[in-house]
Amino acid sequence: MIIIKPMETEEEIRGKAYVHWKSWQETYRGIVHDAYLDALTYEKCLEIAQNRANTLVMKDGERDVIGFAAYGKTGEETGEVFAIYVLEAYQKKRLGYALMNWCRTQLKDCKEICVRTLKDNRKAIAFYERYGFRPDGTEETLTLGKPVTAIRMVYRQKEEE
Repeated sequence: MIIIKPMETEEEIRGKAYVHWKSWQETYRGIVHDAYLDALTYEKCLEIAQNRANTLVMKDGERDVIGFAAYGKTGEETGEVFAIYVLEAYQKKRLGYALMNWCRTQLKDCKEICVRTLKDNRKAIAFYERYGFRPDGTEETLTLGKPVTAIRMVYRQKEEE
């Protein structure tokens, strides 16, 4: 049974850190510099995971964290999903959609929700497009061991009738 809930316990924090670390290893090899990925340790991800604000974990049963999402408001009518990851073994089961739906519920007062993803991460771009996000033309150069381009994609919430 898949459970989505706010991240609360130390076990969930450790699980979120593992998913963060493992997802980067699975997803970004060949997109960012190998040295950057090699320096991104579980311990660094554990430090990042200590920030519990607006973080959801997805669990397979009561124990194992298999995904997470972090979100927040970035303006009066805008929100952002800052991170959304599901372990590769659990992908293609619509679990990413379930996490995104939770984020949308939390950001229901926002007219627009944006995500940022690396331009070379075709798998993520395809996921966001299937969900309904569209690139808005905003690009940013990040240095992740080497310069890479991040793009912004926007989802426009429909007004309730």
